[in-house]
Amino acid sequence: MEINKDLVAASSTPIVLAILADGDSYGYAILQRVKELSGGRMEWTDGMLYPVLHRLERLGYVEARWEKAENGRRRKYYRITSAGRDQLAEEHRQWEAVNETLRGLWTVLRAVRPAVSGGSGGTPGRTAPPGRTTPLPQGA
Repeated sequence: MEINKDLVAASSTPIVLAILADGDSYGYAILQRVKELSGGRMEWTDGMLYPVLHRLERLGYVEARWEKAENGRRRKYYRITSAGRDQLAEEHRQWEAVNETLRGLWTVLRAVRPAVSGGSGGTPGRTAPPGRTTPLPQGA
């Protein structure tokens, strides 16, 4: 399953901030963590991650530092700031609201799809969900 680019972009800030809330990290490790957490459904690229990290750094949500790795190469490590933790909490609240809204809609749709029309004047094979007098539009 390929996840829509708009959804990937919208979720990038809370995902990066949440990963960094778990501990400092560097680009490649963040990419691997996203892949791991998503069960392989999200495979970000450098070209997608680094602009997000740079934007978060500009906004003061993350700070960066260079360190020498065990193999002698320099790596840029990122850490979440207190402003970043506040933003992560706000992102969490917003995504919870989106999630609750979608779950409510999907519950309604599951109830409507298998139902047989009871003469509500809607599309044959579709009935109105509880609290509605007309069925949801076809494809909703």
